Amino acid sequence: MREKDTLYASPLAEIADFKFDQAVASVFADMINRSVPGYGLVVDQIGVLARHYALPDSRLYDLGCSLGAATLSMRHRVETAGCEIIAIDNAPAMIDRCQEYLDKDSASLPVQTLCQDIRDVSISNASVVVMNYTLQFIAPLEREALMRTIYDGLLPGGVLILAEKVMESSSTQEALFQSLHTDFKRAQGYSDIEISQKRSSLENVLVSESLPTHQQRLQTAGFSQSAVWFHCYNFAALLAIK
Repeated sequence: MREKDTLYASPLAEIADFKFDQAVASVFADMINRSVPGYGLVVDQIGVLARHYALPDSRLYDLGCSLGAATLSMRHRVETAGCEIIAIDNAPAMIDRCQEYLDKDSASLPVQTLCQDIRDVSISNASVVVMNYTLQFIAPLEREALMRTIYDGLLPGGVLILAEKVMESSSTQEALFQSLHTDFKRAQGYSDIEISQKRSSLENVLVSESLPTHQQRLQTAGFSQSAVWFHCYNFAALLAIK
């Protein structure tokens, strides 16, 4: 049973920037499922897509793996011979808990966990790279270089599966989706003070961009095509093919 997220339930004298520390790691599974519309579906389909695109004797990377939801989805779906998953996160509390889940998991596909900044990772022999709500925490000026690193490390025909919180180009549409997202969180049991304080904590940490901005960056990095395969309010997922 998931531990319930109550981190922002009481009024805080000072709201610090959001960090993936031990307190967040302990409730993260509940937090993200109650905060991101369609999160479970996206995680499930990451496994489906990985199974389709995994090449024999290649690596599958989960960049910013947090508790390993996408890693486990791939681990239980991919049957291609000789594959290995590399799960990477720079937060010790997250990678430690991810390893705990992997140790209890019954699937046999090899998984290597690394506590490392994904901007410093060397990617090679990859058929699948996943960034599941991760790029939004990287400084915008550093995102293009990371996309090029991923592209260079992918085998021909390899894919990047990218899920992100996105902004709408229209201010009217953006306001509507923000309102609908707030309603979604209320329906999941979050109070207005929880929603407000969490939003404040993320303000300087999570920087979202528009879908066209993401797609242009993928094209600039060299990807031959990209397509949106999931979109709910201000959350979307893309598939980019080398």
